[in-house]
Amino acid sequence: MSTTSGVTTLRKGDSTPQVVQLQQRLLNAGYQIAVDGEFGPATEQAVKRLQQAHGLVVDGIVGPKTQAALAGKVMGWMLSQRDLQQAADDLDVDLAAIQAVNTIESNGAGFLADGRPVILFERHIMHRRLKHHGLDANALQVQYPALVHTQPGGYKSATVEHYRLKMATDIHPESALESASWGLFQIMGFHWHRLGYETVQAFVAAMETDEASQLNAFVRFIKADSKLHQALKDHDWPAFARIYNGPKYKKNHYDTRLADAWQKYNGDAG
Repeated sequence: MSTTSGVTTLRKGDSTPQVVQLQQRLLNAGYQIAVDGEFGPATEQAVKRLQQAHGLVVDGIVGPKTQAALAGKVMGWMLSQRDLQQAADDLDVDLAAIQAVNTIESNGAGFLADGRPVILFERHIMHRRLKHHGLDANALQVQYPALVHTQPGGYKSATVEHYRLKMATDIHPESALESASWGLFQIMGFHWHRLGYETVQAFVAAMETDEASQLNAFVRFIKADSKLHQALKDHDWPAFARIYNGPKYKKNHYDTRLADAWQKYNGDAG
């Protein structure tokens, strides 16, 4: 069991009072399962049937979107199983690989409760982008150290990150938008040109549209790096994690978590 954006995430193996509540809600929704507080195979299958019925990603994990489905509040911007299959087809990889990456590398939700995309503003990237655009980044760091700095930091809550971005756009709009990571897969804005968007504003507009558009940015990101793309095709999770997450990927066990998730989804497919 884990908590994301204030919503408890439940999955197979959990045994908590929240599982009892989930099972009762599933039973009330017409899924015939025992209300025993054990998130076992029967509960997981009921969750998957619910997700499939509502066009969600079918992973058997009860996060904010599945909770919304139980409450009758599924929104059109949410990622669907069809979107994942389309991404797999576009990248010529198996669906289980995309499902694994979506489970481990995505934030679980690409939008905040107020409808704005999930972002993280990076002040050290702002410093670099200001220099890229010919501005005096060092002088601006002295004036705005929380927004422009040679070192990362200054992070706030998910909603406050948008306030930080707004303040940064008052310094230089393009640099600010390029200095935030966006959406489900937290793609950095400065990649906009490499990923085939006409402007950084066009990239941001796509990130504000829906999670399918955010997934499309991820697909473009993979296609833009042949080594990363090949690692995904080969299920070479250490290589994929090293390129995608950086040299410290082992600290968070990204490679083993990706491998385990792929094995799970590959087994489900079989």
